[in-house]
Amino acid sequence: MTSPIRIAPSILSADFARLGEEVRAIDEAGCDWVHIDVMDGHFVPNITIGPGVVKALRPHSEKPFDVHLMIAPVDQYLEDFAAAGADIISFHPEAGAHPHRTVQTIHALGKQAGLVLNPATSLDCLDYLIDDLDLILVMSVNPGFGGQSFIDTQLRKIEAIRQRIEATGKDIRLEVDGGIDQTTAPKAIAAGADTLVAGTATFRGGADHYAANIRGLRGG
Repeated sequence: MTSPIRIAPSILSADFARLGEEVRAIDEAGCDWVHIDVMDGHFVPNITIGPGVVKALRPHSEKPFDVHLMIAPVDQYLEDFAAAGADIISFHPEAGAHPHRTVQTIHALGKQAGLVLNPATSLDCLDYLIDDLDLILVMSVNPGFGGQSFIDTQLRKIEAIRQRIEATGKDIRLEVDGGIDQTTAPKAIAAGADTLVAGTATFRGGADHYAANIRGLRGG
């Protein structure tokens, strides 16, 4: 696999009182994407932010906004997040009745589409969707909260998805989110991940440490 490793810090672990400054800080520290976790208190047991906050953050970085929607139903909010400045919109197949239609809608809005697999979600949902995806996100924790421990069984899932991606011959990013740190990042990369979401591991120690934290996640 020749794709460079991309680091997408999750602002879920940032200082919410200083979100604009935090986004600028991780941008300057060398992140590739800004990962934005959107939770509704219904699909997952937590409430975070909406499209208004995404719009407010957009002027603070030109890096791609990687927006992970943990909301249901998801379709009615796609246009709002696209208009707010999302570049990549990822959703869970359980969050709507017609995942293929959701992918079509995201593409029609001019955005990249990602599908998110929870730890217990079967790979069967990829059978008739993978060719239309720009990104597959493997949750290596159960979604809803930051700071959880990496679930090792997801390494097998990452390996299996990498094989499926290679079989398509398409440039589909394979992202992993949950419990990523300097210990688990190399395992996820070895299994086939090319994009890592890291909240706690990126924001640990304050802004003076962000660049070193990001380098450490890349293995550098």
